[in-house]
Amino acid sequence: MTASIDFYFDFSSPYGYFAAQGIDALAARFGRGVDWHPVLLGAIFKTTGARPLAEVPYKGDYSRHDWARIARLTGIPFRLPALFPISAANPSRAFLWLARRDEGGARRFALALYAAYFAAGRNIGEAEVVAAVAAEQGLDAAGIAAAMTDPTVKDELRHVVGQAEARGVFGSPYFVVDGEPFWGWDRLGMLETWLERGGF
Repeated sequence: MTASIDFYFDFSSPYGYFAAQGIDALAARFGRGVDWHPVLLGAIFKTTGARPLAEVPYKGDYSRHDWARIARLTGIPFRLPALFPISAANPSRAFLWLARRDEGGARRFALALYAAYFAAGRNIGEAEVVAAVAAEQGLDAAGIAAAMTDPTVKDELRHVVGQAEARGVFGSPYFVVDGEPFWGWDRLGMLETWLERGGF
């Protein structure tokens, strides 16, 4: 069986948002699955010494321009939220809890959360907003609300982030296919070529 693609993403990452829209369809064209892994860039940045792009001189201005440009290019709805970046802990915990029960539902939920934040400007860092999005999707909002404060789910997220760091994940989106890492939305074309050729 052909190995799945590991997709690492942060719910506060615009590039992660753009990548999430198409990674499953891209993989499916080559008979691949995708394993979605939420990460917390804030925790990873403590290890790498990096800072959020929006806070870095020059890079911040470029990135804001780039996000708007990608939205125009792809037609994916996007507006930079008033509060940016945010902690992705709550949506990540909710995703992990749901993924154990309904993997497909968890992916649809992730896309709904991303849209709530980057298209509608809702602060998905707040547990109440995450639960509200869950209810709008017909999901178990009460279960998801409880999961966000569940110590077991918190530990699971720490474990997932630790595993990502052990693999060298330092940004969002970050893909690993056949052991080969690709960082960034702008590497999707390269990833696609890898899948076409079977490596290079």
